[in-house]
Amino acid sequence: MRSQQPDDLVMPSNFIRAVREAGYVSVSTALAELVDNAIEAQASEIFVTVTRSESSGLPQIEVEDNGVGMDRIELSDCLRFGGSSRFGGKGSFGRFGMGLPSASLSQTRTIEVTAWQGDSPALMVSLDADDIASGRPANLTPIVGIRGGTDSGCRVVWRDCDRIEYQRLAWLEKVLHRDLGRMYRRFLVGKLRLTINGKSVEPVDPTLLTTVVNGTSAHLAIEPLRYEISVGVVDTAFVTVRFSMLPVSSWHALDNATKRRVGIVGRGGVSILRAGREIANGWHLMGAKRKENYDDWWRCEVEFDPVLDEHFGITINKQGVRPSRALREALEPELESIARMLNNRVRQSFEEVKFRAAAADSCRIAEMADVDLPVLTDPGSSSGPIRYEIRSSQMPIDSMFQSDFHQHTLTLTLNVDHPAFSALYKPLQEMQDQSSSEMRTALELLIISYSRATLQVGADGGDVLRAWSATYGRMLQRS
Repeated sequence: MRSQQPDDLVMPSNFIRAVREAGYVSVSTALAELVDNAIEAQASEIFVTVTRSESSGLPQIEVEDNGVGMDRIELSDCLRFGGSSRFGGKGSFGRFGMGLPSASLSQTRTIEVTAWQGDSPALMVSLDADDIASGRPANLTPIVGIRGGTDSGCRVVWRDCDRIEYQRLAWLEKVLHRDLGRMYRRFLVGKLRLTINGKSVEPVDPTLLTTVVNGTSAHLAIEPLRYEISVGVVDTAFVTVRFSMLPVSSWHALDNATKRRVGIVGRGGVSILRAGREIANGWHLMGAKRKENYDDWWRCEVEFDPVLDEHFGITINKQGVRPSRALREALEPELESIARMLNNRVRQSFEEVKFRAAAADSCRIAEMADVDLPVLTDPGSSSGPIRYEIRSSQMPIDSMFQSDFHQHTLTLTLNVDHPAFSALYKPLQEMQDQSSSEMRTALELLIISYSRATLQVGADGGDVLRAWSATYGRMLQRS
């Protein structure tokens, strides 16, 4: 065993043990380092294979790409800590040359890297953590390896993955599909094809802007925001922030299993993208705003370029952010204000859902009574039974309610800011007995009948009053 020299900066046996505790939070974040490298190498196809080792029974993961590959010198350096040719660069995924060796050793004890270019033979290097821990020096001299099926490319094999917590490979595959689909969603909607055991990884968009359920999807809550941040003495760079709003009225009634599958619950908060790749998700840059259940129904996406790494406090393994004071001061006040606004908007949407559900009985009674009332003509549609809808919303203070007759549907929107709403509706909503339900129905039929009467006879006040009285009486009889 080689004795430690006084001027040695690192004790290899202890260092390799420490690297195995590098802090990768999951196999997905560790594997992402390999996917990053493949994308950096201009790969358009990345093939992940998950199997079980025949010798140990532990999981084994292989990542092969069709990128530009590596020459002999690059290959011999790729498993050295800090051996990146892009060390310190701020225009790409990697910066420090720590990703491949540290991510690999966090999951496995044995790494093999094979690369090939053009007509040259494939070359391979390997690293065995047990050998180094026992004091044997690493041998990173390339030897002849086995080519892949492309003109150029690279293959990384993690043998005997002793740190992977999933005992069933099917669960491991499922988690990798979900996590990698989210991390690389921007690339997967482009030219990149990523497969796991032959099955394509589909993009997972936490903003749900591209997810269609019941014919609807999320929408941008406001126009995207851009913040100019100082970099160094004279340069600046931009941070782009997008907020999306989920359709409460369309999705609130989905069953819990569907909500989890779609990502309505469990994926809320802020997604942070560096160079188009997600590096963090959670509750970031929201100031003093604490996360509530309503906050699942809106999303935030923050995107920046690697030149802003120091401002975002990017870690070596790209698994989180530690925003600088300058960045927080630039973003948090407005983002917190928007978060509170969207939380309030979600609350109102759920109140509207409950309001419309409670008003459904009155609308049904009005539709039953409609067959006994004079026919109303709607220039925009054919004749037939009228449908009724009652909604609530904020409107100018002088309007108690508004009505709209379109496509044979009479829609009444009650003004939640009008004194009548507080005087009549709020007491009824707080009462939960049968009498309050009957009183609410009578009130809503009163308003429906007035709106219908105005459509029936026009603007003459006396005629409207008589028509309203007759219509309201008929509706009450039906109730």
